[in-house]
Amino acid sequence: MKILFIGGTGRISTSVTKLCIEKGYEVYLLNRGIMSARIPEGAIHLKGDINDEKNIAGLLKGHYFDAVANFINYVPEQVERDIRLFSGITGQYIFISSASAYQKPLSFYKISESTPLANPFWQYSRDKIACEERLAEEYRKNGFPFTTVRPSHTYDEYTVPFAIHGRHGSWQIMKRMREGKPVLVHGDGLSLWTLTHSRDFAKGFVGLIGNIHATGESVHITSDESLTWNQIHELVGRELGVAPVHFHVSSHIIAAADSGIGDGLLGDKSHSVVFDNSKIKALVPGFEATIRFDIGVRESVANFLLHAELRVEDPEFDRLTDSIIRAVKSAKKSLISTT
Repeated sequence: MKILFIGGTGRISTSVTKLCIEKGYEVYLLNRGIMSARIPEGAIHLKGDINDEKNIAGLLKGHYFDAVANFINYVPEQVERDIRLFSGITGQYIFISSASAYQKPLSFYKISESTPLANPFWQYSRDKIACEERLAEEYRKNGFPFTTVRPSHTYDEYTVPFAIHGRHGSWQIMKRMREGKPVLVHGDGLSLWTLTHSRDFAKGFVGLIGNIHATGESVHITSDESLTWNQIHELVGRELGVAPVHFHVSSHIIAAADSGIGDGLLGDKSHSVVFDNSKIKALVPGFEATIRFDIGVRESVANFLLHAELRVEDPEFDRLTDSIIRAVKSAKKSLISTT
């Protein structure tokens, strides 16, 4: 099969690219080459900016792809562009949406593909919903052969997943853990969360490529494992050789301190999520997520400790964390003194 990935070198897509090459597919990666070091051997690189539609149309002239997947679409205008670019030159267009698009708060604890899409808290999720709706409309009207994939929280060897972090990723939280400083945990830390390793995600995703039963369908790909956020922090701490000091605080307080972090909490990570993966298992017989978080995070933490370039400090986030902790402690002290 001849496949085009827009992006193809990110947290989710790198594992997908590698698995496709292992299977002998002809894989093209269309991106700006910023992360060229992560382009796997065997992939054909088409250098370009997908937002430059005229140039990309020329670059794609004469090509036909069995499947196209865009890993970097976020708003409906980008989907409109892709409909123009790929109508008639692909047998399948795969849109990467987000499991955060599912109803918040949930009316039933277990999420399936029939769970309504509605997120009043997070614009990112609402934009993904709008993208999905536009693709469904194009499929009904003109037969545009889309498949929507909804990842949840997916990680790889270059990421250690946390709910609350700054612009520079997860190292600052790990650094605080190693120094014995408290780390923020939203709520009481007992809500359930699902983490999926990118290599597991890739198995399900690649099974959908060229799969005629996936045309016009939406499907999430996640692990069956659910952990509390306290457990997630503790497992990271175990790999660092420390017991993390949790500081539990309301998601609404965090959102008041930083709306960028708060939107993702209120619209996604503060809610318990447990997924019904029956549909991906039916579409891709034999699919199973086999990398438990305690195993996957061991690789991730070891990689951070081995590679200095991953350990990017974030003093701004550190100051934000300390300011939230001080404010909450002060509020508690005031309440105690008035009772």
